[in-house]
Amino acid sequence: MQSPNINSIDLNLLRVFDAVFRERNILRAAQRLGMSQPAASHALARLRHALGDDLFVRSAQGMLPTSRAEQLAEPIRQALSYLELGLQSGSFEASTARQQFRLALDNSSAIALTSRIVSMVGAAAPGISLNLRPSGTIDIDPMLDASELDLFIGRPGEDRERFASQQLSSDDFVIVHRAQIRATQSPMTLEELIGRPHLNLSSAGDDTGFLDRWLAERQAHRDVKHSVPLLGCTAVLQEHDMYIPMRRPIAEAICNGSGLTISELPFASPRITTCMRWHRRLDSQPAHIWLREAIAKAGGSGGKPVIRSQ
Repeated sequence: MQSPNINSIDLNLLRVFDAVFRERNILRAAQRLGMSQPAASHALARLRHALGDDLFVRSAQGMLPTSRAEQLAEPIRQALSYLELGLQSGSFEASTARQQFRLALDNSSAIALTSRIVSMVGAAAPGISLNLRPSGTIDIDPMLDASELDLFIGRPGEDRERFASQQLSSDDFVIVHRAQIRATQSPMTLEELIGRPHLNLSSAGDDTGFLDRWLAERQAHRDVKHSVPLLGCTAVLQEHDMYIPMRRPIAEAICNGSGLTISELPFASPRITTCMRWHRRLDSQPAHIWLREAIAKAGGSGGKPVIRSQ
C-alpha cells in the first residue's frame, strides 16, 4: 500500500475519521461535528480513497473499524488533541471562560469531593461546566490518552511516563456509627471496638485487614457481619447499632446531617493517598492549570508538588 503524502489530506477528513471511530455511526459523528450526514459520508469517502482502505465496515454493531483504522486512530486523535491545545489562547480567565471539563472520580473521591469541587468551580467560574462521572466501569489511562477525560481523581495509578499526578490528600481511617452509641469522638477502647458487629465496605477498595491484625496481636477479633456498598452504608448504619471503618474524608461527608458520627481508632491507622492524574500534554495548558489548582484547593492539598513518572 502506497503511503499518502500528508499534504494531500484535508485536516477536516481526519476530524471526521476521529468522530466516526468514536461514535461507530456516521449520523452521530456528523452531529458531533455540526455537519450534515451527507457531508460526513462524502468526507469519509474522500479519506478512504486517499488512504486506499475501507476504514469502516457496516455491521449490526455499527461502523466497525478495519485493522488499518485501528492503527490510525490513536495517532490521529493525539495529533488533533495537540493541534487543539496549540490553537487555544495562551491565557485563561476563569470568571469569563465558557467550556466543559470531563473528570472521572473513584467512589470514595466522588463521595468526599464532588460537592466541594462543584462549589469551588461554580463560585470562581460560573461559565465552566463540569462533567463528573464514576470511574468504576471505565479504563482511565486510554481515556486520558484519547482526550476523552481531562482528569482522574482517585488512587495513584501505575507509573507511566506520559502521565503526571499531584497528591490531594493522605487519609487515615476512623469508625462511623450511629451518634447514640457513643457520646464522644475520643478513641475507642479495644473493648468498645469489638463490642458491636462491624460492616465492611465492598465498593471503596480499601483493605481494612490492618484492623484485624491489630486485634489479633491482642488475642481479640471483631464480628464482621456484612459487606455493603458505599452508597448503601449510610442507610444501614442509621438503622443498626454497628460499626464501619472508612477513610476520614468519606466519613466526614456521610456523617453530615445523617445522624451518624465518627469515633477515632485506638491506634494510628495506615493512610490512603488520593491523587489527581492527567496527561502531560496538558501540563502547560492554562485552563487545565487553573482546573488543577481549583481541585487542589477543594481537595485540601494546598498545591503539593507534582509527582511525575520516571
